[in-house]
Amino acid sequence: MRHVNRQIFMLMILTITIPLLIISAIIYIFSNQAVKNEYQSSSNLILNNLSFNIDQYLQSIDKGTLNAQVDSQLQTALEHWTIHKDDVGNDLNIQYGNTIEHFISGIEMTIKNVDSVQIFSGSRVFYSANFNRADYDVKDYTQEDWYLQTQQKKGGVILFGSHVPFYRTNSKQSVISIARVINKKGSKQPIGVMLIDIRLDSLREILKLSENSKRKFIILDDKGGSVYSSDIMETSPLQPIPIDPQALNTFMNNDTGSFYGTFDDKDSYINFVTSPYSNWKVIQYIDEKEMTKQATFLGKIILTLALLSLVTAILFMYILSERVTKPIILLSRKVKLVGMGNFDVDLYSNRQDEFGVLYNGIRKMVKDLQNYIERSSMAKAQQKVAQYGALKSQINPHFLANVLESIQMKAIINGQREIGEMVGIVGRLFRIHIQTGKITVTLREELEHVRLYVKIQQLRFGDKIQYIEQLKPNTEIIKVMHFSLQPIVENAIVHGLECRSEPGLLEVSSMISGDDMLIIVKDNGIGIDEEKLKQLRLRLSQPSDTLDEDHIGIKNVHDRIQFHFGEAYGIEITSQVGEGTTVIIRLPA
Repeated sequence: MRHVNRQIFMLMILTITIPLLIISAIIYIFSNQAVKNEYQSSSNLILNNLSFNIDQYLQSIDKGTLNAQVDSQLQTALEHWTIHKDDVGNDLNIQYGNTIEHFISGIEMTIKNVDSVQIFSGSRVFYSANFNRADYDVKDYTQEDWYLQTQQKKGGVILFGSHVPFYRTNSKQSVISIARVINKKGSKQPIGVMLIDIRLDSLREILKLSENSKRKFIILDDKGGSVYSSDIMETSPLQPIPIDPQALNTFMNNDTGSFYGTFDDKDSYINFVTSPYSNWKVIQYIDEKEMTKQATFLGKIILTLALLSLVTAILFMYILSERVTKPIILLSRKVKLVGMGNFDVDLYSNRQDEFGVLYNGIRKMVKDLQNYIERSSMAKAQQKVAQYGALKSQINPHFLANVLESIQMKAIINGQREIGEMVGIVGRLFRIHIQTGKITVTLREELEHVRLYVKIQQLRFGDKIQYIEQLKPNTEIIKVMHFSLQPIVENAIVHGLECRSEPGLLEVSSMISGDDMLIIVKDNGIGIDEEKLKQLRLRLSQPSDTLDEDHIGIKNVHDRIQFHFGEAYGIEITSQVGEGTTVIIRLPA
């Protein structure tokens, strides 16, 4: 048997939990994609801006180095150090050295985040005046790789990515470098080489507004060498950048692009651009989990709500079981016991809600059912007794009817027609009385019996009793209980009209009231006093408590009508002392 709480639980799962799970999945997928699209769009914009700012910074340094090509004092000093170095005295040597150092100090002041500026001329390296030369160990620099690359540019700028400063001893702080050959003014004759080391703080300052725990940056030079890395700068500048060879190949063979891939063992969104000035690759990578963190959090919230709805459904099922299902099951078992005839079940409930109303209602119904069964059993028993009495007395009326017919013939032969008529009517009454097999007859048939009885009473009392009928059309064919009117007419004559000194009126009428037919027996006799009327009404309303044949009369007629047609039908009595009595018989039309 499927209980109500299980059905409601499944209904809640189908209508709340499952839709929430589906909604959470849809929201997660769409919000995840929306966040990715937003990040991709903003990342491209940020990356282009950063690349432009880096180029602007490098170009500003490039422009600063061009001053060496036009500064005449520097040109003269470098020319003497390279071309006429053997002919210069000590005083000039110091003067030219100061000129070069002064120029270097000017460069350091105009360019932000400069770590050092060095000018290589002849066999000498020049620094700024306040520079600690003890930190450097310069040998034959003319064969160094950076120097040779710079010479090949013939006055053009060359960039060197992140590296430990050339010739500086015991340095772990990485720098990027810009180098340029200083040519003699008006010719291509080299008179020196300028090397500017720039701290990575310069790049970090440019990137810091966009760099966070989600966005990380890498800068590669045009040969794939490391210039800058967000993660490595936080640890060791000498640590290699963990770039997959396939990804590195993508960076070097394309000017710009974006893709999803694995970076530092994490699924990431990667996009890059190529700087027009430096030809560096500015790469941005974002951990995909960080990128979709908000969407994942939203999905978890909705999933939590779905799980909470499941817990709520289980809790609701438990409460429903305790407060609804179990009382219903218990009530159904008790109702089954009532259906098996056991009316002693306990249906009491002290609950004040609908279940209390239901329990009390069913308890009242069971009590009414028990009373109805008892009344029905009593009515059936009374009917059996009546039938038994009728069968027992059938022989006497039949015998008496035959004897009365013989007396009637003898009276007519002897000329006593009045006596003969009375005896004949009595015989006909006995004949009708013998027909005990019928339970119901038409009103017309029942009134025939009443007329014969009234005729006998009129022969007895003469004009003292007047009898009239007022019948509405179509009421004579309606079924009534057999022998239901005669006892009432008899009571009206014996208890009402017979005691009257003046002539009395007995009226039998019928009418239709809604779905019911009313038969009204009215007399203008002496009436019934109020106390006796109350006792009579009380006796009609109570179930019969005896099977004694002495009580077969108006009570018997009332019980038989209710037993046969239902409790909505029966006899009603009104009376007024000195004015008469009215008996209303209500039957289904």
